[in-house]
Amino acid sequence: MERTYDVGGGRQLSAPRLRTDTPERAGLDPEELRLLVREVRALTHGDRPLAPAAVVIAGRGPVIAAEEAAGWAVRYGAYDERTDAGVQLPPDARIPAATDTPFDLASLTKLFTAVAAVQQLERGTLGIDARVGAYLPDFTGAAAHGITIRHLLTHTSGLRPELPLYDCPSHPARLGLLRAEEPTTRPGTTHIYSDLNFLLLQHVLERLTGRGLDTLIHDGITHPLGMTSTVFGPCPTAAATEDQRRPWAKTDRGMVRGEVHDENAWSLGGVAGHAGLFSTAHDLAVLCRTLLAGGSYGPARVLGPDFVDLLLTPPGLGFTLDQPRFMGELAGRGAAGHTGFTGTSLVLDRATDTFLVLLTNAVHPRRREPINAARAAAGTRVARAVRGR
Repeated sequence: MERTYDVGGGRQLSAPRLRTDTPERAGLDPEELRLLVREVRALTHGDRPLAPAAVVIAGRGPVIAAEEAAGWAVRYGAYDERTDAGVQLPPDARIPAATDTPFDLASLTKLFTAVAAVQQLERGTLGIDARVGAYLPDFTGAAAHGITIRHLLTHTSGLRPELPLYDCPSHPARLGLLRAEEPTTRPGTTHIYSDLNFLLLQHVLERLTGRGLDTLIHDGITHPLGMTSTVFGPCPTAAATEDQRRPWAKTDRGMVRGEVHDENAWSLGGVAGHAGLFSTAHDLAVLCRTLLAGGSYGPARVLGPDFVDLLLTPPGLGFTLDQPRFMGELAGRGAAGHTGFTGTSLVLDRATDTFLVLLTNAVHPRRREPINAARAAAGTRVARAVRGR
């Protein structure tokens, strides 16, 4: 018997589940998708690949029209700073990437935190223009300057990008640093992308509901949508990330696999509003499809259409809108998405009902420049696949 979920309350909606079919059935040009797959494979080629592993999913409507995995989820045992190269594992010790390989999502976690927050908006338990201090009076920095929930979701709080929580000796010290942090500009006047916004939002949600963020995301999003591979760590089967050592990193942890790469999220126990989730390309395609369908997927409804609109219309709540920098030619008509520091990204375009998920471990064996050119090229292939049909 199929179970029906209605997380948001109200009238139950339904939307087709994803299925795999031909590009033609999805209304996409097969040649452009063939080139997309070829270019994603090429990211993993060579002695010093742009990304050791890559998994891509692209589709339109309820159809997955392209799905491919390439490279190695685990290729290196260490990074050698003398040669500026990875120390490759023996062939029999390497682990190939598969379409169901989990990746460290990094900042794609923010999208789930944003959805969890908007679910509370829909229920009326959270006010978008309510002050953070109304929920967290002990967070004196935010309270004193009138930072609101909207400021957090739109990165207009004025808070700086991050704090060195990983250098604090204890959890109370980390919490004390976060509570005291004040904005560097007047809230509502400047866009400063900041992990601190979503750490504060996590504390608001947890104080408001009495439940941890991991429980809120599981019960409100991943479980009803059947996203069984989307979890906070540890995730032992995940693709490896970085040989994390100073001076290029902020902590000395060695080769990281199955634990969150982000140093602050790690110092907070692996569950954080800005980072910490692991997932697969297919699970993220389900999230994209759910939002494109107005908040429903199969028997599950996690948001109503009006609140999906709130998430995905300018300026966007948590989601980045129309950014050619990583969306390529998909940008410009209302596309929404995000990137993650580890080499992850997703884009959904409501104008064409298309979605693109690209997961890589580009920080394996050490962090480099963002792979935005490759992300944008993939977005352009999908946009041209629409136009080609």
